[in-house]
Amino acid sequence: MPIMPQPRRVALLVFVLCAGLGSAAHAADPLARPPTAAQKRAAAADRQKGLDLATETVQRISEAQLLVADRVLTGDAACEMNQSVSVEPIKGKPGHFQLRFKKASYTMVPEETSSGAVRLEDKKAGIVWLQIPSKSMLMNSRAGQRLVDGCLHAEQRAALSAVEGAAASTATGDRKP
Repeated sequence: MPIMPQPRRVALLVFVLCAGLGSAAHAADPLARPPTAAQKRAAAADRQKGLDLATETVQRISEAQLLVADRVLTGDAACEMNQSVSVEPIKGKPGHFQLRFKKASYTMVPEETSSGAVRLEDKKAGIVWLQIPSKSMLMNSRAGQRLVDGCLHAEQRAALSAVEGAAASTATGDRKP
């Protein structure tokens, strides 16, 4: 019959193993106290920051994405209900953009589309910026909803004015031969 360990020995073994998972100081000193809950949370937060930085740093931009990045309209866009979105290129990181909406800030990269629309995406946050000739919109892809719509950069306003002017002159018969 196998010998079953006593509950105290199991508890001591678990404690020693957990202490070994802490810092090197705890491993060197068996009488040291185990890390507190706050220390464990801080260590987990530090690990997560390191992982986020590594993921952001490793993200590569393809040639096709750089071609899309050349078409991104930057600056402030006035949106419906007196809201605004700011899109700015990140210096030293070709193809990366900083998008600001309300108090949130997102690091966006271009994605290829079959329609030719400009699409910037922050996959970690689930945020998508779509830019078509007549307007731009910000979407939460995880929730499947628009955060803000009807956003216009100066270039989009000028294009819409030109289209409306051409349509008005066609409607009134002011066409030139």
